[in-house]
Amino acid sequence: MNPVARGVRNAFRNYIRTASLVVILGLSIGLCLTMLVAQKAVDNKIKNVKSTIGNTIDISPAGFTPGSQANNALTTNDLNKVKSLAHVANLTETLTDRLPTTGSDSPMPFGKDASSGSTTSLTSPITLNSDGNGGASGGGDGGPRFFISGGGSLPANFSLPVSFLGTNDAAHINDTAVTIKSGKAIDASKDSNEAMISQAMADKNNLKAGSTFTAYDATLTVAGIFSSSTRSGDDTVVVSLATLQRLSNQSGVVTSAVATVDSVDNLGSVTTTVKNTLGSSSADVTNSQDQVDQEIKPLNNVRTISTFSLIGAVAAGAVIILLTMVMIVRERRKEIGVVKAIGGSNVRIMGEFMVEALTLTIAGAVIGLLLGVIAGQPVTKMLVDNSTSSAASDTPGGKLSQVGGGPVTIGTGPRGGGFSRSFRSNAATRSFSDIKTQVGPGLLLEGFGAAVLIAVLGSALSSGMIAKIRPSEVLRSE
Repeated sequence: MNPVARGVRNAFRNYIRTASLVVILGLSIGLCLTMLVAQKAVDNKIKNVKSTIGNTIDISPAGFTPGSQANNALTTNDLNKVKSLAHVANLTETLTDRLPTTGSDSPMPFGKDASSGSTTSLTSPITLNSDGNGGASGGGDGGPRFFISGGGSLPANFSLPVSFLGTNDAAHINDTAVTIKSGKAIDASKDSNEAMISQAMADKNNLKAGSTFTAYDATLTVAGIFSSSTRSGDDTVVVSLATLQRLSNQSGVVTSAVATVDSVDNLGSVTTTVKNTLGSSSADVTNSQDQVDQEIKPLNNVRTISTFSLIGAVAAGAVIILLTMVMIVRERRKEIGVVKAIGGSNVRIMGEFMVEALTLTIAGAVIGLLLGVIAGQPVTKMLVDNSTSSAASDTPGGKLSQVGGGPVTIGTGPRGGGFSRSFRSNAATRSFSDIKTQVGPGLLLEGFGAAVLIAVLGSALSSGMIAKIRPSEVLRSE
């Protein structure tokens, strides 16, 4: 009989043993596939995290703090050197300023302004309250509280200064993508008296796309109105970088810049190069590498767990096959001895037993692959959730600090730019609940490959035992 057919037939000699072995192997192979699924999902998520937040470098004037009276300044000439560096894919430059509303009385700290008397016809949509009761007059309008140094109250006609943002990337404000509700986005590469304002600013000042307002003794046209979900965004007027530099008499001045690196793998080297290019006395240069490491720490934990579980599952399956085949070889010593006595070669007999082991493993793989497909998503989510929860518990407070709900401090400096740049998310509390698993043909093939590996490893030693069986000894013992 053909050794392959004989091996397949032998796999089903004992139905109870075969069924038990197939179920056990199915669980082992199912765990293998589940861990493979988890690994693939985690690897994809890590790549996604690295590509979205892990490749930026923040550049600001040395010692710069929003609201200070004396700050250094970056220049476009300095930053042009950064643009030309290898692996720098993009450089976003911004200049911030603020103007009081024409006719508004400003107590200290708003007594001085960056623009030497320049004002704007716009009125800020943000309402401050000075009594700490949640509203300007205790009415609970939800505006942030404002405290005046030395006591006192806000003037009746006080209006919060309006922030102006000059940028070469009009698609983002404070790291947030801009959604135009009406009109169009400005061309951030051109010097023109066009601006974008928030919907809240438009509603407060009865403006629409095409309307005009004044600022810096110039008339600006509303090119577009964007939606904003933050108070700082509501209070911000966006113009091109060149436009604000001209209007505020700050030719070539840049408040901050963000360099995007082509790959997170180049982040460290490019950061060092930027520091050397600009000089530590001229610019503070920081990157998001530490944040990336913290962001992906829970995912790396899951990848480690899945790797060791995969190795353990393959080893367990191989041991099961090994012990089973050793037992079968011992049971069939007489049969093996007779076959060898009538001319059967070791290779032929070993082939039969390997086919038998492979048949049992493939039968188990059918169950295992089905279990892996079903259990992949829930097991992956459980591992990620547990790992993320552990990371969050290791973080002081265990949660993010929210920006925009409590008392606020407004800078007093000439180029403070109003509200500070929004914080990036805390690593330990990032939600990975949206992690998705995908079981494609390639992954199923890898799972099947693990099953074959289990069969080969498990039958190798037992096959070696067959070669040591001598027909004369077996027949003599009978």
